[in-house]
Amino acid sequence: MKLRLAAAAAFTLVSSFAHAAGTALTVYQDPNCGCCSGWVQHMRDSGFDVTAIKTADMASVKQKLGVPAQLGSCHTGVVEATGQVIEGHVPASAVHKLLADSSVRGVSAPGMPLNAPGMGELDGNLVTVDFTGKPFSRD
Repeated sequence: MKLRLAAAAAFTLVSSFAHAAGTALTVYQDPNCGCCSGWVQHMRDSGFDVTAIKTADMASVKQKLGVPAQLGSCHTGVVEATGQVIEGHVPASAVHKLLADSSVRGVSAPGMPLNAPGMGELDGNLVTVDFTGKPFSRD
């Protein structure tokens, strides 16, 4: 009985670490952008462990991470465990969907949509696209 409980506790602990590793994000943002901080808070409120790095050279960050120019926004996140890229005000639900599909390199909520986390309230009409430009989610 004790062995079974110990095994269950160990499994839970390992699962927790695995889950936490998948939700660690590094976000690069312009130091003068308030909406970026709003999105970072949305992600933290949704259970992600976010490290925010302020940089005035966002163009280099986006180029290095392979963000398509036509899908650009004001901040760029990277999932530490997978290297997947999140461009702009992508809702946490779409990021969870991204994490479930390792074949998707990145997703974007292009521009500065007013119905996106950090900008305003989700209204069910925000379309997130993958880096090929195909619709990925609707929130």
